[in-house]
Amino acid sequence: MKLKLSFVLVAFLVSGFGAVNAQKIVLESGDGSVIKAEKKLNIEFDYSEFGVGKFPKEADYVKSKKDEYNAKEPGRGDKWHESWIGDRKNRFEPKFLELINKGLEKKGMMVGSNPDAKYTLVVKTTFLEPGFNVGVMKRPASVSFKYIFYETANPSNVVAVYFQNTVPGSQFGGYDFDVGTRVAESYAKGGKMLAAMISKMK
Repeated sequence: MKLKLSFVLVAFLVSGFGAVNAQKIVLESGDGSVIKAEKKLNIEFDYSEFGVGKFPKEADYVKSKKDEYNAKEPGRGDKWHESWIGDRKNRFEPKFLELINKGLEKKGMMVGSNPDAKYTLVVKTTFLEPGFNVGVMKRPASVSFKYIFYETANPSNVVAVYFQNTVPGSQFGGYDFDVGTRVAESYAKGGKMLAAMISKMK
């Protein structure tokens, strides 16, 4: 029995270590330290190309869900699609901005719609796992990001690119039955962790 418990504990610790490492922000190219002296950053969000769950393309996932919901109730799939798109501006982006600015506030940096800023941060979604919560069973959402920093006046001058894989999203207390709620927490955590990384540069 003790051996079995030890094996379970080791498996838990290893899986937890793997999850933490998956969330790390890793430099892909360039040098992000060039932004450390800036007081503000411009920001853009890019959803142009990302996979969802088992679907390598978002368009295939959307078609599947719309067809499924419309077959059950005409128009339901179209309403779902409106929410799917609307959550980006209404939930995901505000959460990301709230947490990145909270983390950078003491460093005197502000991130937002600042077209006059020297550098622009592109938050590119590369993969999204919606997760689920049916009460007795649940799986957190997760989002993978690519963070691209470029010179605002010269977009071809990309100064640094980072990636961050499988950032989990779930709400404390287990009341995240809505997909948008779970995914928004992934964006919040991404913003928080990116702020921590930038803060270490300053």
